[in-house]
Amino acid sequence: MVRKLQLEDLERIKNEAEGNEEASELEGLYDLIIPPGTPSYIVYDLVEEFELEPLQRRIKVNIVECDERELIVLRGTLEVVQAAEKFLHEELTAWVNSDN
Repeated sequence: MVRKLQLEDLERIKNEAEGNEEASELEGLYDLIIPPGTPSYIVYDLVEEFELEPLQRRIKVNIVECDERELIVLRGTLEVVQAAEKFLHEELTAWVNSDN
């Protein structure tokens, strides 16, 4: 039996094609996930110093229960994200070890 082409089929094909365009735009970009509770001044410093794009993503976080949360991510190229990750680690270490 021959199946007729439906409007839903065309919409699905269009959405899949648009999804491929989005994937090609993201190629070569990486996200640095900012841990919940990170001081805002550190996030601002990361964005300004490394010129990363701040975004929100829904990510599953397993603290007590596995919940999905909106977290801040900073998007950029691999080299920049790796340098920002090192900076983030150093800043968080200094913040935790401070007397404040």
